[in-house]
Amino acid sequence: QVQLVESGGGLVQTGGSLRLSCAASGSIFSINDMGWYRQAPGKQRELVATISRGGRTNYADSVKGRFTISRDNDKKMVYLQMNSAKPEDTTVYYCNAEVITYNTGRITSWGQGTQVTVSS
Repeated sequence: QVQLVESGGGLVQTGGSLRLSCAASGSIFSINDMGWYRQAPGKQRELVATISRGGRTNYADSVKGRFTISRDNDKKMVYLQMNSAKPEDTTVYYCNAEVITYNTGRITSWGQGTQVTVSS
């Protein structure tokens, strides 16, 4: 019904920048909150940043001042601009969206994840 596909992950040097993108598709009537999460091996998934339909943002303390989340409602996309990357940012990043579908109502959808590696 709903698919989220991340792109833009890869290798970046410490202090560099990377831009993650997530495209939502499927039987979507509207999208409420969207966000980015990350999960290191053996750890729980943690919030990185979220953005509401109206543009209200929320960031984890560890990324404040370095990462910026944004969205394009017409394109059904959410982005994460990662600046001043640190080795500690290395992990898998997941896209998330609260979606109102045409047929099943409100659901929470997750992408498959994209690997970000910051070299020291």
